[in-house]
Amino acid sequence: MATLEAGMTRDEAFALLQEHNKDPFHIEHAETVEQTMRYFAREYDPDNEEFWGIVGLLHDLDWEEHDDEPELHTVYAAKDIEAAGGTSELIRAIQSHTSDFNTELPKPELQMEKILFATEELTGLIGAAIVMRPSKSVMDFEVKSLKKKFKDKRFAAGVSRDVIRSGAEMLGWELDELFARTIEAMQSFAPDKDTFVPIEG
Repeated sequence: MATLEAGMTRDEAFALLQEHNKDPFHIEHAETVEQTMRYFAREYDPDNEEFWGIVGLLHDLDWEEHDDEPELHTVYAAKDIEAAGGTSELIRAIQSHTSDFNTELPKPELQMEKILFATEELTGLIGAAIVMRPSKSVMDFEVKSLKKKFKDKRFAAGVSRDVIRSGAEMLGWELDELFARTIEAMQSFAPDKDTFVPIEG
């Protein structure tokens, strides 16, 4: 596979994230999606794990500052990423996860973009569900529990079930497979993490 260039290191990307995000929830969500992306990169595109990770880390770069303009989500981010030296392929990958909201943005085409689209909201739902559990741990979390939370539209109401469904469809995965694999991804980097910041909304 082709080598993907982000135009910045992971440390530079994290500094950029902190420049535009002060809320610990947003920082944690960014790191959760980063690690989820790295997990899938090791399976599908190991040579580009760093790129996949930076895409995950910066995917919501502009949300905290511009959440009142959801239709322009990632449009603001593109300017900030470009100014920091980020490549057009990095910007494209990040913008593809909001293409359902803004049809002028590129649709997910690469496996990396489809995985970001499918798992980004789902990691938030899993995190919210884990906070409610006695263990507050992802390690004993099962697909059947996630399915119950997914069906309960009042739970973590800000999480779009439609985005998760269409993400699974893009990947050619059943919902159960997407659920299981995303839980496994989160278990891979959070074995000793017993708290997730509650989701907003």
